[in-house]
Amino acid sequence: MWLLCAAGYPAATGTVTLRRLPQTESSSLMLSTLRNPTFRHLFAAQIVALVGTGLATVALGLLAWHLAGDTAGAVLGTALAIKMVAYVTLAPIAAAIAERLPRRAFLVALDLIRALVIGALPFVDQIWQVYVLIFLLQAASAGFTPAFQAVIPDVIKDEGDYTNALSLLRLAEDLEQVASPVLAAALLTVVGFPVLFAGTVVGFIGSALLVATARLPGRVKSSPGSFREDVTKGLRIYVATPRLRGLMAMEGAVAAAGAMVYVNTVVLVQDRLGLGEQQVALAFAAFGAGSMVAAFLLPRMLTRVADRPLMIGGAALMVAGVAAVPLAATFVGLMALWAVIGFGFAVTQTPIGRIINRSARDEDRGAVFAAQFALSHACWLVTYPLAGWIGADFGIPAAALTLAAVGASGLLATLRLWPGHDPVIVRHDHPDLPTDHPHLRDHGPDHAHPLVIDDLHRRWPKLA
Repeated sequence: MWLLCAAGYPAATGTVTLRRLPQTESSSLMLSTLRNPTFRHLFAAQIVALVGTGLATVALGLLAWHLAGDTAGAVLGTALAIKMVAYVTLAPIAAAIAERLPRRAFLVALDLIRALVIGALPFVDQIWQVYVLIFLLQAASAGFTPAFQAVIPDVIKDEGDYTNALSLLRLAEDLEQVASPVLAAALLTVVGFPVLFAGTVVGFIGSALLVATARLPGRVKSSPGSFREDVTKGLRIYVATPRLRGLMAMEGAVAAAGAMVYVNTVVLVQDRLGLGEQQVALAFAAFGAGSMVAAFLLPRMLTRVADRPLMIGGAALMVAGVAAVPLAATFVGLMALWAVIGFGFAVTQTPIGRIINRSARDEDRGAVFAAQFALSHACWLVTYPLAGWIGADFGIPAAALTLAAVGASGLLATLRLWPGHDPVIVRHDHPDLPTDHPHLRDHGPDHAHPLVIDDLHRRWPKLA
């Protein structure tokens, strides 16, 4: 669920052998990833945490109504802003801390912190207490999510299997968006909303137990640096890598389109179309359904099409869908647009781990995932209020066209920043190194190898 859950998924190195797969074989291979016992534990941990988070999202809305009445929307809006600020500011710091701690203990501790914070929410009686607890919760999530993402490529080394794992994780989140509200509604027929928070506590404790019992591979140790250097390392690698700069611009396009869905669906359905709460839920379900279809198809698509054109196509679908919102005069038309945007969302977001994995050393992967997490949520921090303010002051068509323009600008920037010719193995030299340097002795003065930004490769060479 959008309010409490963190998005983003993990990736692999090397080249991919393109092979056309029948749909049934593609689905079978996706599920075969669960034969890996460690990934199976981690996937189960993700499932129970997502279900618990979905229950908490419903419960938090009801808690806000209990405390603030008809100003509950303002409370939830503030909570969303707090979430984004925590993600943007704390993710790199948490990644630097994670480098100094055993990864399993780090993940388990953050799950237990999240359980404790959620367990305290039913007992608050002041709005400011909600804000404090939400900040603590999202601070823990800012540490947990990138660290979790960085573990998966160490568990699943094969690129094809890793793609299947990413699709499964994407599918799990989509299913949660549909299942959790239904489960919450069923529970609310027999219990009060505070009990939903208890379900979330159980979910995070279950996640902690599953992570604790997983056989996580050891982390590749990096050269020790200062804490400040470790905090900024992921950002430095991100900015210096062309495909990651392009990915950042694409995240701007994704956030522009996604904000339109998350912020203005209720206004479109209830105000513009004059429909009720059930139709609001169905509209969000259409978005999730589109994303689920993409998650099923992506393992097959990624054997036939490279990441860059596929992701650019997905982002273009999202932007086009938002641009068409002023033309959506019926509920069926709106659902179709939301399904298209949801499809594009999964197509752009699922391969991100693959891109990061081929752009960073194993020991730097956690820091780069944290940078991606922080920078992508910085985009949402801009587009969320933009979608709300323009929609409220100038109307939904103005908001849609503005966000479509922002998304189109992001797409153009992606095309410029992410080169179409983007090899993993890059020929380059090192005029700054002495001729007897071990790296030159091993590879020669003018050499080629899989290139990532590190201490020996601080700038990306110009490609011929």
